[in-house]
Amino acid sequence: MAYWYRRVFLLAIPLILSNLTQPLLSTVDTILSGHLPGAAALGGVAIGGIFFNSVFWTFGFLRMATTGLVAQAYGARDHQSLRLHFARAFLSAAAIGALVLLFRTPLIALSIYLLGAGPDVAQNAQVYCHIRIWSSPAALANYVILGTLLGRQRARTALFIQALINVVNVATALYLVVHFHWGVAGIATATMLADYAGLALGLVITFQSGILTRSHEYANPESNHIRWQDLIDGPSLRHLFALNRDLLLRTLSLVAAYAWFTRSGARAGDAVLAANAVLLNLHNIAAYALDGFANATEALVGESIGAQRRADYRAVLRASTAAAGVVALLISLAYLISGPALVRIFTDQPPIRVLALRYLPWAIAMPFVSVWAFQLDGIFIGATRGRDLRNSMLVSFLAYLALAVLLEREFGDRGLWCALALFMVLRSITLGLRLPRIEKIFAAPASIVV
Repeated sequence: MAYWYRRVFLLAIPLILSNLTQPLLSTVDTILSGHLPGAAALGGVAIGGIFFNSVFWTFGFLRMATTGLVAQAYGARDHQSLRLHFARAFLSAAAIGALVLLFRTPLIALSIYLLGAGPDVAQNAQVYCHIRIWSSPAALANYVILGTLLGRQRARTALFIQALINVVNVATALYLVVHFHWGVAGIATATMLADYAGLALGLVITFQSGILTRSHEYANPESNHIRWQDLIDGPSLRHLFALNRDLLLRTLSLVAAYAWFTRSGARAGDAVLAANAVLLNLHNIAAYALDGFANATEALVGESIGAQRRADYRAVLRASTAAAGVVALLISLAYLISGPALVRIFTDQPPIRVLALRYLPWAIAMPFVSVWAFQLDGIFIGATRGRDLRNSMLVSFLAYLALAVLLEREFGDRGLWCALALFMVLRSITLGLRLPRIEKIFAAPASIVV
């Protein structure tokens, strides 16, 4: 068992560091806007951040499906399938990115309207969104590259790419905002340029790593090119479409849950919206850190299923879940000790600080409450069980909406945070009940879909 704990940590630690760099894009944006005059700039960037999280998370299946499929092909030593999974996902990302740009104006206008921002906040959100949206093709393609790296257990490479993205973002944002006084426009421009820098590096690494070339490391190295007829193979495309559809519906429900949370905060005023944005950043930082274990679980579960090793699968579950639970507890303790100081870092505006400190206990509890849902997500993604993920999320989301309405009516913003915590609990329960079904995969011969 010690072997699996060591393997989980060796894979998870770089992934934790890599994941922690991802919310830095929005965290840096939040910190910079939090020190601009008035609450409208911070609120506008918060609305813009929710918009892009919603858009990009909606297409998170590009990362999740790629990780599961590549991990299973990696476990089966099937290089041809691995290459085809990457190529199909990358072409999908390019097509989706082009559609987002094509419909950017109504998409932004509708989203800001639905989030219920006030006039000043909406104006800042418009500026932020109309600039940053040009990063959509790069951001979505980066999902595919990240999913491929995770599936192949190249965690250090993923960390390197994410580090570059954030170095470019921080340096450019500071330069444009502090030196040129571009304000919200400078924050958005820096984030956009950072995504394209990450894509350029990711493509260089992908081609150099032999994803699209012959490899003697795998079982079928005879083909040196991806043939079009293999790329559009009917059964493979149907399987990929079904998986992506289920993951899309699952992600839309998750995005809608956070959008409802943000819209409810916006109805309570700009200060509540901004305070919730600060605490959501703490929640996101913890979530991305804990996702390091979930991502490691995806890769190792996928590999064990591809190789048809049931004992490895069970060992991965025990080791990764125990490790993630301990780390979640440590994060909650860290927030308990340093939470007030972190709030002061995010904003220097007294009304926002007062509200953020009032609701801070919820941000402290969230890592330990939500870690079990993240781990189960990792297991089911690695097993490419999209239907189970979809059904679990839909049930949890509908229950969350009812809880959010009732609890907010009685307890205000505290009730809203309570509903979000219960949403995480419901996700854990509904997926946990479906967990025994994955064992049935090992009863049949391995079948990796090309």
